[in-house]
Amino acid sequence: MSIEVGSKLQGKVTGITNFGAFVELPDGSTGLVHISEVADNYVKDINDHLKVGDQVEVKVINVEKDGKIGLSIKKAIDKPEAPQRSRSHSNSHSQRPRQSRSNDRNAPKVETFESKMAKFLKR
Repeated sequence: MSIEVGSKLQGKVTGITNFGAFVELPDGSTGLVHISEVADNYVKDINDHLKVGDQVEVKVINVEKDGKIGLSIKKAIDKPEAPQRSRSHSNSHSQRPRQSRSNDRNAPKVETFESKMAKFLKR
């Protein structure tokens, strides 16, 4: 069985360090789940999430030439994709409100930082 990037596998946690967890894969090889790949939120202590002997689903995120295998638990979890909005819909709701321009006749005059600083220094 060849380990390929992108494949999802079941594995067993065989060791835990302060930087991640070692997971034994079905073919007998071992890969590392870095602490940043354990959960979507910040993981301060990996022991709060995993322990030796846990069965976990992992996704292969890289395989180095020297045989090191990078794994991810958080990427192995299927998440529903956020619906993509059409360009016209997203533009109408996500743009910032227009700021008044200095040439607008009814717009209130807005002082710049530089003009405020100049007044302050004069005082």
